[in-house]
Amino acid sequence: MGVIEKSIERKLEERRSAGNYRALKRESTLIDFCSNDYLGFSRSHLLKAMIDEEVNLHHIISNGSTGSRLLTGNSFYIEELEKQIAAIHNCEACLIFNSGYDANLGLFSSLPQRGDTIITDELIHASIIDGARLSYANRYTFKHNDLRSLEDKLKQARGNCYVVIESVYSMDGDTPPVASILNITEKYNAALIVDEAHAVGLHKYGLIDETTNTRIFARIVTFGKALGCHGAAVIGSNLLRNYLINFARSFIYTTAPTLHHFASIKMAYKLLANADNEIAVLKSNIALFKQQIGQCVKSSLIGSDSAIQCLVLNSNERATALASELQQCGFDVRAILSPTVPVGGERLRICLHAFNTESEIISLTENINRFIND
Repeated sequence: MGVIEKSIERKLEERRSAGNYRALKRESTLIDFCSNDYLGFSRSHLLKAMIDEEVNLHHIISNGSTGSRLLTGNSFYIEELEKQIAAIHNCEACLIFNSGYDANLGLFSSLPQRGDTIITDELIHASIIDGARLSYANRYTFKHNDLRSLEDKLKQARGNCYVVIESVYSMDGDTPPVASILNITEKYNAALIVDEAHAVGLHKYGLIDETTNTRIFARIVTFGKALGCHGAAVIGSNLLRNYLINFARSFIYTTAPTLHHFASIKMAYKLLANADNEIAVLKSNIALFKQQIGQCVKSSLIGSDSAIQCLVLNSNERATALASELQQCGFDVRAILSPTVPVGGERLRICLHAFNTESEIISLTENINRFIND
């Protein structure tokens, strides 16, 4: 084994020793309490039929896009879809990226410049952190959902300042005080950017409503969670869209998705427009889960009204043990280990869906309660 291979193996052994070695999981046959498919769109036969009809209607037959959108990968169909999505979210424009990671990487690596400032919540998604690292801007984090901590950082900001939050946090499931954060950012002439990845679906088109969306600089919505397909969009002004087309490297230097991909997004939005019943069932399932969790467990449950319910178990070993026990009982629940979350914050991340039945949720909570009581 050469020097490079030994170095790689050493890093992997460190992960194994710490109990947080990652391995790919195959598709599970267990009851889904793990995926981000909140409304069940990814398994929807109706959505599949709608996509097939759209593809046939527009004679979409190409197997690939053949190039980036700045070369041969663009079309009238895609640009019209972007206009439709922007209108749905009550904004001027949007630009579709291949994934949520690409969207955040492109936005935060290109927009802030040397001498500017990016201030993020300490629990912000890794894709935003990576994008910010690629910029030359000054970077600060503030304590999670802490307005005083945010204001302290804003007082240190230089140049153009961008404050970044999620409307539903991916690893805690909680929601920030958006209106209060917006008031503070405006006080310091900072621009607020909101990642809505986990809010779309439960809050239909996102948590940001018509009264505040014009005051928010940009939003990121993703299509691979409640919408059940793939990709993401940065939503904002025409000026921002044109800027990203010219400077976002994750948009410029990548092959565009196929037209089938865009047809899937279009039909998912069409299905979402009529998904009030599924959203109501999802909200009812969230309430049922929280009601059935035992009193001794609730102290370990992070406060959340979203589809993401997290049970903090404080160690990789304990989180792994409960996940394994639940999987043996037929439930697909995964442990979230450090370093994905900080040491001491190891947890089960339980995702509820519109397709989960009451009996499945009750059985899941009974098994969790029994494990904690033991």
